[in-house]
Amino acid sequence: MPEFDEKPAPGSRRGKPILHPELDSEPAPLTLSPALETKEGLSLPELRELWMILSPSERLEAFRLLPRGDSEEFFLELHARDSSELLLALPAEEQRAWIRLLPPDDAADLTQAAPPEQRERLLSLLDETTRKEVNALLAYAEDEAGGLMNPRFARVRPDATVDEAISYLRRQARDRLGSIYYVYVLDDQQHLRGVVSFRQLFSAAAGRRVADIMHRDVLSVREDQDQEEVSHMFAQHGFAAIPVVDQDNRVKGIVTMDDIVEVVQEEATEDAHKVGGLEALDAPYLQISFFRMFQKRAGWLAALFLGEMLTATAMSHFEDEIARAVVLALFVPLIISSGGNSGSQASTLVIRAMALEEVKLRDWWRVMRRELAAGLALGGVLGTIGFLRIIIWQSITPAYGEHYMPIAFTVFGSLLGVVMFGTLAGSLLPFLLRRVGLDPASASAPFVATLVDVTGLIIYFSLASVFLSGTLL
Repeated sequence: MPEFDEKPAPGSRRGKPILHPELDSEPAPLTLSPALETKEGLSLPELRELWMILSPSERLEAFRLLPRGDSEEFFLELHARDSSELLLALPAEEQRAWIRLLPPDDAADLTQAAPPEQRERLLSLLDETTRKEVNALLAYAEDEAGGLMNPRFARVRPDATVDEAISYLRRQARDRLGSIYYVYVLDDQQHLRGVVSFRQLFSAAAGRRVADIMHRDVLSVREDQDQEEVSHMFAQHGFAAIPVVDQDNRVKGIVTMDDIVEVVQEEATEDAHKVGGLEALDAPYLQISFFRMFQKRAGWLAALFLGEMLTATAMSHFEDEIARAVVLALFVPLIISSGGNSGSQASTLVIRAMALEEVKLRDWWRVMRRELAAGLALGGVLGTIGFLRIIIWQSITPAYGEHYMPIAFTVFGSLLGVVMFGTLAGSLLPFLLRRVGLDPASASAPFVATLVDVTGLIIYFSLASVFLSGTLL
């Protein structure tokens, strides 16, 4: 697909927004809250920086005191949740003008972020054409390409001449297009036939047909394709926009780079939350309610706590060994934490590699071999450090008694085995989850650590019974 030099047109979220005729009058004077009265209003850069820590009333005050052009630019930049809250806080007579500034895809996002009882009223504020476009977008799931797309895009017919195409594009840009990235060539049934660049249009002879100069090999995505797959296509090919087609290859809209930036941020945030051992938050940290935050965290913590109870069960199984050789208890935290840390490292690496599509499901065997070697090497390093620590400390103060050498070998072998098991478990668990259709990010670091803790105790005390049999045990 060809690249273009055109910048986003006015009215888009990526370019300077247009002024709306219904917003030309100055806002009524407002009484500032103490947080804002010393500034007599915030500048646009200041409001961007302070937005997250302002209260809803302060946000509204600061927003309405912005110069008209700045307020429109800021409104077009806002996330759907914030723009929805701000719009509903404005007087009812002003809401129509503000929501009509948005392109259909952003208007759909704003409507979806609004309380259910407000959505129909917000849709009624749109003109009939935009309302139909927004309703069509709302029919798609939020995480599908159809839910991300903008139904307004530049199109021409393949049998049009170059002059006819240029004239038609001028009318489209003037009447309903916010941004023009690429010009797509569609037939009468809206099937995707090709794409043409502005450079080709303006350099071609006036009488030539669009079909003669267009590129026929066009990258597209299905309307039901997952947003994460769409983001990978943008990353791979570097396009500013990709057309969205249905099963009959009819173009329904376009997904643009600015939409994908938000998708990447959302997906990365969701994965980070899951890897951290909690359910993904559905709102910014400072905006989510305490009860909702509690719900998101309590379930995972309870599950991990129940898992750790298995560690206590394993400890009780070896209580006779601990009673006869109390010194063994000193190294329990060292052994299980090393296994958990190595497993967390491995799971984080594999989950991220899967997210970036560096690793596929079929690569599990290659990953297992690499992590087996890594586990042996890393376990050897940690085991050597633990071994030397016991030997050196024993030479300084006889803390481990006359059988310190078997204890040192027990710690060395345990670290070797536990770290190797941790890396294998951490690297293969994401593959197992992906294989059964679950999110690999659910193989969180705390979950892997809990799994490895129990196994680490079994390995440790099993080796202790071998090395210390006939002496301490």
